[in-house]
Amino acid sequence: MKKIFTLLMAVLVVSTVYTADAQSIVLGIERDSTKVNRKPGGLIQVNRVNREIDKSVFAYKSEWICGVSASYGTLSTDNATLAVIMDNLQLGGSIVSVKPYFGYFYSNNRSVGARFGYTRMAGHFDNAHIDLGNFINGIEFSTEGIGVNYLSNAYSFAIFHRAYLPLDKRGRFGVFGELELEGQYGRSNFGFMYNNELGESISDTYKVAFNFNPGVAAYIFPNVCATVSFGLGGLQYNHIKQFDADMNPTGTRDFSKLAFRLNIAEINIGVTVHLWSKKNEQNLRLQHD
Repeated sequence: MKKIFTLLMAVLVVSTVYTADAQSIVLGIERDSTKVNRKPGGLIQVNRVNREIDKSVFAYKSEWICGVSASYGTLSTDNATLAVIMDNLQLGGSIVSVKPYFGYFYSNNRSVGARFGYTRMAGHFDNAHIDLGNFINGIEFSTEGIGVNYLSNAYSFAIFHRAYLPLDKRGRFGVFGELELEGQYGRSNFGFMYNNELGESISDTYKVAFNFNPGVAAYIFPNVCATVSFGLGGLQYNHIKQFDADMNPTGTRDFSKLAFRLNIAEINIGVTVHLWSKKNEQNLRLQHD
């Protein structure tokens, strides 16, 4: 299902990126001068069919926008399919993300902008009794006395380019493709309890990523637009520094990856406000005409 969804979103963005103005063009085609009106050079004029897709505009040139997007998700024992083989399992977690942004339309349906972000992740894992007797005879163990807690706070800054493709003549509904260059810094604390002894590990993460975020948009008010975007991944590089509880360095790690897949944590619902809506001026002008 995820692969099918990713393929559909890829087709969506390809269509968005190539929404250039459909204007008539002149092509030079070499022909026998004796067969084409006997013109020197053998050039003929061929006009491309104008489908008038440029008449549907989702946002006009020179508009400024600002907005915010957010996502929230939780994980609990009720969501764990492994609960059928675990007793007394205590598992939970949550992730919340808030990303304010602003942008400018340098041409119809195309904008550039900047985005700030804050993401918080928290989770815990406590006692569990695991019995695999129904699957593998004689395997049974317990994690009693072991507790794990995780907390992460990350801050990011990104610049993006977004191109819209209107789905109706009035430009109220549309889809968009977005390319984003993001830098992120985060600190995570990993605490654990073993045999009544408390341990802690701290990690600083630096990330640079080039992301692909398609989505859908619709005007809910004349100057207010609702959006839903989907993070499909991209290329990223990570540098991690690890410390003990006294902030003494214990190691580093560097890795990079290229992946395109739907990330449930990157489904963002947002609201965009057009500070100066040129669309309203254009609609009023058409009504008067």
